[in-house]
Amino acid sequence: MSATPTSPSPAAEAVEPMRLSGLEPVFIGEGSLFVNVGERTNVTGSKAFARMILNEQYEEALAVARQQVENGAQVIDVNMDEAMLDSKAAMVRFLNLIASEPDIAKVPVMVDSSKWEVIEAGLRCIQGKGIVNSISMKEGVEQFKQQAKLVKRYGAAAVVMAFDEKGQADTFARKTEICERAYRVLVDEVGFAPEDIIFDPNIFAVATGIEEHNNYAVDFIEATQWIKQHLPGAKVSGGVSNVSFSFRGNDPVREAIHTVFLYHAIKAGMDMGIVNAGMVGVYDDLEPELRERVEDVVLNRRSDAAERLLEIAETAKGAAKDDSKKLEWRGTPDHPKTVGERLSHALVHGITDFIVDDTEEAYQQIVVKGGGRPLHVIEGPLMDGMNIVGDLFGAGKMFLPQVVKSARVMKQAVAHLVPYIEEEKRQQEAAGLDVSSKGKIVIATVKGDVHDIGKNIVTVVLQCNNFEVINMGVMVPCHEILARAKAERADIIGLSGLITPSLEEMQYVAGEMDKDDYFRIKKIPLLIGGATCSRVHTAVKIAPKYEGPVVYVPDASRSVSVAQSLLGENKEKYVTEMLADYDKVRTQHANKKKVPLWTLDKARANATPVDFARFQPVHPRAMGRRVFKNFDLAEIAGYIDWGPYFQTWDLAGAIPPSSTTRSSAPKRARCWPMQRPCSRKLSKAAGCRPTA
Repeated sequence: MSATPTSPSPAAEAVEPMRLSGLEPVFIGEGSLFVNVGERTNVTGSKAFARMILNEQYEEALAVARQQVENGAQVIDVNMDEAMLDSKAAMVRFLNLIASEPDIAKVPVMVDSSKWEVIEAGLRCIQGKGIVNSISMKEGVEQFKQQAKLVKRYGAAAVVMAFDEKGQADTFARKTEICERAYRVLVDEVGFAPEDIIFDPNIFAVATGIEEHNNYAVDFIEATQWIKQHLPGAKVSGGVSNVSFSFRGNDPVREAIHTVFLYHAIKAGMDMGIVNAGMVGVYDDLEPELRERVEDVVLNRRSDAAERLLEIAETAKGAAKDDSKKLEWRGTPDHPKTVGERLSHALVHGITDFIVDDTEEAYQQIVVKGGGRPLHVIEGPLMDGMNIVGDLFGAGKMFLPQVVKSARVMKQAVAHLVPYIEEEKRQQEAAGLDVSSKGKIVIATVKGDVHDIGKNIVTVVLQCNNFEVINMGVMVPCHEILARAKAERADIIGLSGLITPSLEEMQYVAGEMDKDDYFRIKKIPLLIGGATCSRVHTAVKIAPKYEGPVVYVPDASRSVSVAQSLLGENKEKYVTEMLADYDKVRTQHANKKKVPLWTLDKARANATPVDFARFQPVHPRAMGRRVFKNFDLAEIAGYIDWGPYFQTWDLAGAIPPSSTTRSSAPKRARCWPMQRPCSRKLSKAAGCRPTA
């Protein structure tokens, strides 16, 4: 079987998302964020967990699983392959214990073992739809098909290793060859759903000193891209820690390798991975020289990349152990850091050590000395830091476990400010100021999601601006939200969520509101917020489900202005403008999908015929360096077509500067071949010839 790219299947046009579940559903498909598979409940990957299981300390082992979920793992990997352990019995016992713990059992389980009997025993225990890790063709196609049929019968998804009778795939050609062969067997012969296939194209260690290993990371990244393009519906996973095995014992370098590798692999289409969140950093925050040398290794950009990384490896390790280096982010007497910079750093990196002191310092500066309000500390430096977290998360440079750590830091900072906020309100009441409610808002984190920091910040901000807020907490089912909104006669409903499945639940809530005459007739506004939400998703997926106003709120600082607009005198104007904006967003989104695409065979048949044997390059009119003088850049700018830039930046309603410049410029000759007005000076210098 050749790894030569083939035409994508027509099925690629309508790929179903992968559907997994513990007690709650998880959907993984186009547009989903990277899925973190918690690796600490694995006896081969965690010595501490292995010791607990061997000593039959199952309560402590359950705490490890719980911590994985709390830290943002959307799937937990359970492996009991230990020489001194009855793996099958241990797997059954641990999974049965997990089933009785709803806060753990809500996420899907990846049953991980090299022994099929252990995997099958695990499949009999798990609730919902889990993942088998793994099956492969190493024992031949017939056994592979038999195991795949059993996985299908148990209703699970499967990790398929790039492994066949010849061994593990280590090159791009072998990875793609085995994955394509396995895909065809599973889909065409077994009837396995494509969306339930998770390929693991093998992550191997780089920088081992063996030249043949230098391209391992590149091969994985390119194979990932190939799989996503040519095997419709299939997902890609891998054990991330393998890539840095050459630097075991040097955690700073390993963390940098994981961070850089994940950044590029996720961009190529990697859907999930077995990741220790504590060993992944923030891509932009890596020390520039370390990041450059790590990228040289991961992307195999230089023949001496490994040697150059080794040169600074010990320095990086030493810097990590040097407490003074660790605290550089707090500044020095000669180069002090502002409290805003320190708060932002603490939020991005999830550092709680100094958060109370820094929040108090910000309060003293902004409120005591500056005459501001406690709320301004939240809306100012704290929100600035969280906005950085949001930008990094959206760009794929931070992952969910890191965002969860950031949220805990923010929660601690807000908790420190709450007494000041309550005291301010008491003083306002004592002074006879109007603190009557501006409106009542019911807010909740939707069913399936346990993340609440964003919602809690919104609650505090709205309460500080005299809105009455009923915060229903997390994991709130739709019927409870709507019932509470009716009972409280709420003016607005707010929905929050951090993970991708929350978006599906928000659509469901909007649809249920539309079915209920109470909400549809009154047109109770619905606010949408959370890290995975966006203006486009709200306009395209949620707003059409409900006849009333559905408004995307980017962050807590915008919640007050949105609520005031929806409940104020100019409500109709605000809603009309918002609906017009959402109509434009939907139109732009729909137009993106209407681009007619040729088939791959037709495009290849239309290739430009180039006969290099007879081709004669055109001799340039002048050799060597040419210097152009006396260019008037302002004049040149007048002939740039700014339209595409404005469309890309979503500023289509604005007037490009070039359009006004062209309209006021005197008529000149038109420049060939662009057929645009052109000055004679520019035409002569650039070698253009004017046309009539």
